[in-house]
Amino acid sequence: MSALAPECAALTEGLRAVKARTGLSLTGLAERTPYSRSSWERYLNGKKPVPRQAVEALCAMAGEPSARLLALWELADAEWSGRARSTRPTVPSAPAAPPAATGAFDGARRDYRLVVGAGLAVVVAAMTGVLIVALSVLNPGTADQAGAALPALGPAPGCQGGTCAGKDPDRMFCGLPGRADSLGPPHRTATGAYMEIRYSTVCAAAWGRIWHARVGDAIELSAPGARSRRTVIKHATDTGVYRFTSMIGAPARDTLRLCFLPVSGAGRKECVSPH
Repeated sequence: MSALAPECAALTEGLRAVKARTGLSLTGLAERTPYSRSSWERYLNGKKPVPRQAVEALCAMAGEPSARLLALWELADAEWSGRARSTRPTVPSAPAAPPAATGAFDGARRDYRLVVGAGLAVVVAAMTGVLIVALSVLNPGTADQAGAALPALGPAPGCQGGTCAGKDPDRMFCGLPGRADSLGPPHRTATGAYMEIRYSTVCAAAWGRIWHARVGDAIELSAPGARSRRTVIKHATDTGVYRFTSMIGAPARDTLRLCFLPVSGAGRKECVSPH
């Protein structure tokens, strides 16, 4: 079988990671969706284009926000359909190395510096985007620093400032790679859960997130003059993925406060503020 395009390979790896979080076999997936066992086998091995609805169904079964995996799906679908190839700009050929060049490495380095044009910039940006989105799907947390150095990719934010109050950061596209930063390092609680305050300059809004929590744990984000926002870990599938509060719009960053509320009897309340 021919090698998968990078976009398709990234989606395939993302699907496998989310499937693992469901704890379901291929047969279990077939029983809970309109897609057969053999179809799921092909989707998860990159043998067949996966329908968007199958991606959404898989995320729902895993209790996983779908925005990141759907961003990967959009890139892969463009490759499957041929849109990516038909719209991909032609990179101009590099001029020959000057006569004084000595050694393959020196010549290649000079050629690279001479390659110009918007075509190359678009190709590099697209491939980098695939990598950053894939990192955020496969290993939460690893793409944050890399994404912060890139321009925001994907759809326009769905809200800004006060209009973000009470809304989901994923649904509003405020939490996409390159659009949000952590206000300080993650805080490890006494029970082993981690939490942090997230802030999007693009959306001018903040939210809290938690991971490695237990069923019954909760976090609550507050700021003076704003309604507090809380999320509770309700299901076992929530414990292995990020869970977010809804957003506080246009807060003063240094007034934000995120508190961990452990399940009854498991410990004491712990709170952090931006550093």
